[in-house]
Amino acid sequence: MDTPIQLIVGLGNPGTEYARTRHNAGEDFVREIARQENVSFSPDKKFFGEIAKVSINNQNVHLLIPKTFMNRSGQAVGALANFYKIPAESILVAHDELDMEPGIAKLKIGGGHGGHNGLRDIISALSNNKNFARLRLGIGHPGNAKDVANYVLKRAPKTEQILLEDTIYRATRIMPLAVKGEWNNAMKELHTSN
Repeated sequence: MDTPIQLIVGLGNPGTEYARTRHNAGEDFVREIARQENVSFSPDKKFFGEIAKVSINNQNVHLLIPKTFMNRSGQAVGALANFYKIPAESILVAHDELDMEPGIAKLKIGGGHGGHNGLRDIISALSNNKNFARLRLGIGHPGNAKDVANYVLKRAPKTEQILLEDTIYRATRIMPLAVKGEWNNAMKELHTSN
């Protein structure tokens, strides 16, 4: 895939009680991009979220943090993508990943939702188009499927939080490559830094 990125979405749940929890790793990533680019988010009701615009490699990129709950993330992504006529292939969704340990981040192009309710809803909102890119941020697994809901909605212990913050920072460093559509180089750089 060599499609430039026009929209970066950070998944999470709204509200202070969910801030900095494992499930909000995607939101934390997008907030870190905005911090580095020195831009602020503005609430936008028509896009069901907070939006900002940054220039990465002289290319304008929309940043979106849905303010719906995770399982309704597609409402925000679909609204913004339709409004700006952004194809699925030009969207990068950052999200937490149970199947990878903290400290690991991987880029992936397309695929299913893997049980992630945010991804499931986005696929549905994009007319079942799965061809968007994902930045998977490892949060680890609690070990038992019935503990997952409670686990993802909690803050990680400090050691894990530091690993996640380092991972998020490393992932921001490869965004110039990803935004240009240089996926192989972006993946190589990110995956070898894990």
